[in-house]
Amino acid sequence: MKHTYKKLVFSIVLDLFGFIPIPLISMLWAPFAGYIMTKMYKGRKGKIAGIISFIEELLPIDIIPTFTIMWIYTYIINRKNKDVLNN
Repeated sequence: MKHTYKKLVFSIVLDLFGFIPIPLISMLWAPFAGYIMTKMYKGRKGKIAGIISFIEELLPIDIIPTFTIMWIYTYIINRKNKDVLNN
């Protein structure tokens, strides 16, 4: 369980870094953010999240915490769906 909360803290830090409103940093950060997302979350959902993160970081206004949203989806929403299917 501790690993999941470390991943949450890391996600929040990555989102805060992505909020830096300097265009050059955003352009350099976008591919790196996409790559990190695919490494943090394996499989198809990680690839899709990586693409979304890449595109979102290229936008001039970055207000979507994609890493944190992916953590919520993976460890809260997806877990609830699995619990419902198993019962």
